[in-house]
Amino acid sequence: MPSSPNISFVLHDVARLLRKRFEQRSRASGLTRAQWQVLAYLSLHEGIHQNKLADLIEITPITLARLLDKMEASGFIERRPDPADRRAWLLYLKPQAHPLIEIMRGNGRKTRDEAFVGLSADAQLHLLQTLSLIKSNLLAACAKPAADREKTHG
Repeated sequence: MPSSPNISFVLHDVARLLRKRFEQRSRASGLTRAQWQVLAYLSLHEGIHQNKLADLIEITPITLARLLDKMEASGFIERRPDPADRRAWLLYLKPQAHPLIEIMRGNGRKTRDEAFVGLSADAQLHLLQTLSLIKSNLLAACAKPAADREKTHG
């Protein structure tokens, strides 16, 4: 089955446009996209280690630390010492963050609704299943050395 040479570009553009539209809707909150991402992950993983969150978000620990400093000063998150490791911090949402998370979820729903105009529920489910399979394939491929996946021509 021939693959479309444009699929990677289309996927990239769709992801970029979803982020752009979400940011347009969320601009009034005053939070950056990175801060929204922290809130989203913490809403699912409260009590996570700071370094583990950096891994999940795919940013360096020092970049996350600066971001968390601002969010802590704004009253959105709090760091608590890990009782098992005095050098580590556990991250928790403060009550002030919860209304923002609800706004974020609403903005996400509205953005998805706009993106999926004209797609039936079945088509949306099929798309999600297909993209999930592609993601699994790529995660498995990334776990192998590149030499096992590619043949060099020379």
